[in-house]
Amino acid sequence: MREIVLDTETTGFDPEQGDRIVEIGAIELYNHMPTGRTFHEYINPKRGMPQDAFEIHGIGPDLLDVPRPPKDGEVTLKDKPLFDQVAQAFVDFVADAKLVIHNAAFDMKFLNAELRWLNYPQLPWEQAVDTLAIARKKFPGSPASLDALCRRFSIDNTTRTLHGALLDSEILAEVYLELIGGRQPDFALKVSSNTGSEQANTAESAWRPQPRPTPLPPRLSEKEAAAHAEFVEAMGDGALWKKLG
Repeated sequence: MREIVLDTETTGFDPEQGDRIVEIGAIELYNHMPTGRTFHEYINPKRGMPQDAFEIHGIGPDLLDVPRPPKDGEVTLKDKPLFDQVAQAFVDFVADAKLVIHNAAFDMKFLNAELRWLNYPQLPWEQAVDTLAIARKKFPGSPASLDALCRRFSIDNTTRTLHGALLDSEILAEVYLELIGGRQPDFALKVSSNTGSEQANTAESAWRPQPRPTPLPPRLSEKEAAAHAEFVEAMGDGALWKKLG
């Protein structure tokens, strides 16, 4: 099963009011395990960067009302590709995989707006898995932000001082696996999307339990064995233990 854990950063809240995507980060899972394949692009939104949006993600100091050079770790956007230059690569990466997104309505709204403006097919809502909805259903009344879920599941997010699409996708992948029951179902089975189910089955069948080289000593004492034999004898010839013996 192929899934894409995805996050976006934007200039605001509403693409119909002129807001645009400035970053897409996505990582591929296969049978709930990361394959190492990622998609990550910073995107020139062809508009200014509002101060309140910049304070959330720290992207695009060159697009502020008063532009300035980037500080350490900040990313400029005027030199980045437009969405139409990365759209096909994004669509090819996503394909028909499930899209695991925290607050999926927000990201799907922006992605479909950008795709619609380029006359690309829309991403169907059924393709999205909303981890925010899963968390609210699983922990009703509890905080369900990504940071809150990291605290709940003891996931280290100390590197997350600002929002960043790729980092948030990596963190969300860990949160998602905890929300659906942890990694136990696929423990030690990391397969790439190119291997397919045949190699996954091979990996599962490669290990078989072996007999102990030295059998464990019996835990039944001589006294307990004698008491059991007396009990069986009292049951007569129809006792099951006699038939099995």
